[in-house]
Amino acid sequence: MDLNFSQEEQDFRTEVRDWIAANLPAELATKVRNDAPMGKQEILDWQLILHEKGWLTYMWPAEFGGTGWGPVKQFIFEDEMARACCPRILPFGLKMLAPVLMKFGTKEQQDHYLPRMCDGTDWWCQGYSEPGSGSDLASLKTAAVRDGDHYIVNGQKTWTTLGQHADWIFNLVRTSSEGKQQEGISFLLVDMKSPGIEVRPIRTIDGGHEVNEVFFTDVKVPASNLVGEENMGWTYAKYLLTHERTNIAGVGKSYQELDRLRDLAAKQKRNGKPLSEDPLFAARLAKVEIDLMNMEVTNLRVLSAAESGGAPGTESSMLKLLGTEIEQEITDLTRRALGRSAQALTPEVDEPGYNGPHVTPEGFNNASGVYFNHRKTTIYGGSSEIQKNIITKMIVGL
Repeated sequence: MDLNFSQEEQDFRTEVRDWIAANLPAELATKVRNDAPMGKQEILDWQLILHEKGWLTYMWPAEFGGTGWGPVKQFIFEDEMARACCPRILPFGLKMLAPVLMKFGTKEQQDHYLPRMCDGTDWWCQGYSEPGSGSDLASLKTAAVRDGDHYIVNGQKTWTTLGQHADWIFNLVRTSSEGKQQEGISFLLVDMKSPGIEVRPIRTIDGGHEVNEVFFTDVKVPASNLVGEENMGWTYAKYLLTHERTNIAGVGKSYQELDRLRDLAAKQKRNGKPLSEDPLFAARLAKVEIDLMNMEVTNLRVLSAAESGGAPGTESSMLKLLGTEIEQEITDLTRRALGRSAQALTPEVDEPGYNGPHVTPEGFNNASGVYFNHRKTTIYGGSSEIQKNIITKMIVGL
């Protein structure tokens, strides 16, 4: 693959950059830059701005209303969005469920659900993990029993990201207990307003409310909400997970965070010199930059494979593995660069007797929260150990 951008691609980058500068609300960019919590309406407002431009579905093929961009344009768009501190596009519907519906859904499902993802009518969440069924997802127990024209769903999902805002959940459910565990799983679309659904918040280590438990008690779901064939959900789930793991990589976002870290290290002093001149810190900074450049090349390869009509393969596991480890390294180096200022904003973290204001470099007010929040990234979407197993099996042919 030629990694040099053509003049047309460079012109496209300029077009994207100029459009973002003219249309991204300053208050949203400030929130993203400062790692401040983003409200549901703020995310939807930005997605509607993108939708009006026709760029919200930049990864979709033209036949489904997407831009039809190739992998390089997609990469450039994501890179410019991240560097400009745009709010992230929610992945659950647009980037995860949508490819499944396009490949395995009925025409009726495609016509109904895909437009509603774009105009903000439906906010989706993911119902995969369960207590005791995370990395071993095939052992899930949430059951769906066919009863005429409906399924009756009972069970529990956990770590449901932003489920408190969701209108719908795409759910893995057990429809058969015969044969291998993977053979009895189905893929079901469930209205979160259905009677019998309860959402309970889970507070994360940084104090935020991002994930939830979702309980299903005799929830009635139309059989027409089944995606594909009954008991074939494991195939669809694996297809979705490859897209999820590719998106988790976050190449553009990591570049943006790395740029901020470089600027911070140049300003922070250690023994009278910029931290960026400290040999040990500089070595770690150089290594994470090299790793990120390597991941960028792999990301382009994955997008190229997707352009030819296939789902991302083992490379998606590589991206997930490397991407999350790079994210954690950048947040750790940021914490080290800030020193005491990275701690909780309370007087007791300063010198004894200090009662004045706590000063943190602009843009890093939530550095401790970001660091703690990123401890989870090597677990969700399939832990690092799971990704290594997938890669190893592919290499040795198991």
